Amino acid sequence: MSSDWPHDPDGEEGSEGMRKYDMAVIAKKVDEDEDFPLDRDEFVAEYGDDPIRVNYQTVVPLSEIFEFVEQAEFETITDMHKAVGAAMRQGGFWDYHPQGVNPEQKHA
Repeated sequence: MSSDWPHDPDGEEGSEGMRKYDMAVIAKKVDEDEDFPLDRDEFVAEYGDDPIRVNYQTVVPLSEIFEFVEQAEFETITDMHKAVGAAMRQGGFWDYHPQGVNPEQKHA
């Protein structure tokens, strides 16, 4: 884990003491009513260095997850959730796949 994070990955700005992971940490960075439509590149420019706890042992910068997000703009927070979830599966950040994308991976 990097010691150069802009804030503690498990502090209140991060995963709240390891209680919140990945999508929940990312979603805290947007306001559902005011921030959409949301430009992916602007979002990454602002939050790309922020630590995202993927699981109890792994923390990565937000920009690393968004390398796998193909959509340039999100109309709603639901659109963002879908794109980030797909990116996390594609990037191998999650070791389970709810629809059995990879039979060698764990299923939810």
